[in-house]
Amino acid sequence: MQRKGIIWLYLFLGAAIVDMAFLTQNLEQYRYYSKPLIIIGLLLYFHQTTTLIKGSILRKSVTAALVFSLIGDTLLLFPGMFLYGLGAFLMTHICYIVAFKLTQNHTINLMKVNFVKIFLYNLPIYIAAAFIYFLIQNNLYELKIPVIIYIMVIVMMVTIARERFGRTNASSFWQVFIGALLFMTSDGILALNRFFQPIEDVGVMIMGTYMMAQLLILMGIRSHIVSIKT
Repeated sequence: MQRKGIIWLYLFLGAAIVDMAFLTQNLEQYRYYSKPLIIIGLLLYFHQTTTLIKGSILRKSVTAALVFSLIGDTLLLFPGMFLYGLGAFLMTHICYIVAFKLTQNHTINLMKVNFVKIFLYNLPIYIAAAFIYFLIQNNLYELKIPVIIYIMVIVMMVTIARERFGRTNASSFWQVFIGALLFMTSDGILALNRFFQPIEDVGVMIMGTYMMAQLLILMGIRSHIVSIKT
């Protein structure tokens, strides 16, 4: 099944390379074709290789995350559609939160949860998000509330990815967690460039971390699916 879907990973890789080339050559007009193909490749690969869980909430949530990512990628190609693109990626993170909760093996007992320990584990993530917000807050203006909501949701996505430690196989945990961190990094670079100060070669940094994030999250989720089906 994995070999059958490998062609779509080649599509992802080819689109990623071409899109990065367009970025470095400032050929933004051609990215209307290359950028959407990145997520389309991952979406087709995921569908081709997860037929064992067809109809499941997990498959639907990951599919929805990728579809919203595709919408967000497309909208962000148009400068005036930033807020709508932000909304699409907000939905992406919410869908991934659902997927991350579904791909961990545990039962919740609130009486045994050590909230102080959880807070300390997540503290570096909170600090990083707060630092980025501190730098950009003066230039947000009417976008302040949407950006605050977005930051809260992406922080939740990363912390839930961290929460999977010991509740799935090691490969799945690290792929998803590093992917979530890279997603947050990509969004952080975008925010700093737009609302703080311009960053040299920002497009390459944003897309490089973003593409790796999406690939790692997808492969990590697949790793969990494979481990429970074998």
